[in-house]
Amino acid sequence: MVFEKVDANDHEQILYCNDQSVGLKAIIAIHSTALGPATGGCRIWNYSSESEALHDVLRLSKGMTYKSSISGLNWGGGKAVILGDPRTTKTPAMLERFGEFVNRLGGNYITAKDMGIDADDLRSIKKNTSHILGIEGEKNSSGNPSPATAWGVLFGMQSCAQFAFNARSLKGMRIALQGLGSVAYSLLEHLTAEGAEVIGCDIDEATLEKAVKQYGIEIVSPDAIYDVKCDIFSPNALGATLNSKTLPRIQAKIIAGAANNQLDTPEVGYALEDRGIIYAPDYAINAGGVINIYYEAPAQGGYQKAQAFEHVKRIGQTVTDILERSRAERTPSFIIADRIAEERVNQARKLKK
Repeated sequence: MVFEKVDANDHEQILYCNDQSVGLKAIIAIHSTALGPATGGCRIWNYSSESEALHDVLRLSKGMTYKSSISGLNWGGGKAVILGDPRTTKTPAMLERFGEFVNRLGGNYITAKDMGIDADDLRSIKKNTSHILGIEGEKNSSGNPSPATAWGVLFGMQSCAQFAFNARSLKGMRIALQGLGSVAYSLLEHLTAEGAEVIGCDIDEATLEKAVKQYGIEIVSPDAIYDVKCDIFSPNALGATLNSKTLPRIQAKIIAGAANNQLDTPEVGYALEDRGIIYAPDYAINAGGVINIYYEAPAQGGYQKAQAFEHVKRIGQTVTDILERSRAERTPSFIIADRIAEERVNQARKLKK
């Protein structure tokens, strides 16, 4: 079963990491190193099964290959998942042991932050490997990637609005934010500053109270967010929220958000095209975080923030290019994004032969 999944997605390497003495069960997936070392964050999640964890890490690592490629980065795609509850099973010893496994890959995989992992966790991992980036608070580090991700989503949204409504800004637009995590909360600041009307949801009551107090946004339940009449629906939570059950409820002209793997199946992407909904492919619009970390360059004296955020702004042009090519070729935008990413990866593979 494992090789069937690996072959289907053309992964290069899968590493299972196991140490019962520290409670470590993890999977590292290297999708491609054609453009450079496979780079992608590590997450800890309470998966219902090992099969679910494998499915997640394979999808996420492939997404990182495409994200780096379409963003013009000389990185490949990788990802790591640790099986466990971040609130109860995560320990420094577990993370230090994980760092040993990362180090065994000799730089073919570079890890970073993802769900359930914070700066202290990254410091624990770093005790046993130098192949790690984005540790907030460290000297010359790019730190928290969320503001950069939000910055890129903002420019991607603006490009979608220009494409769909010929609008120069998001002022006056109704935007439904599904989830108010760290990326979406940074995005919320930009959207309200532009004069957008924001409707949000989240499972954390404290976050909701903060958002209402700070920005005065409207709040609905996590399920009701799909029924909001809006110009832009913005998925910023877990993946696969765009599926056969939710799609008929969405009343937006544009879908643009920071979540990974937003489409449950390719059929959903075709359905969006049939309904005339403008879709910003997730790994193209949410690439700000990995672009930001790319500019954490020790050889250049450390993190180059100005260069990083200038590159992140180019996400807007990337989204425009995808949408224009999608219209010209009468092909769904998620297919066009894949083609653009694959063209660069395939060219790099040819040069290596």
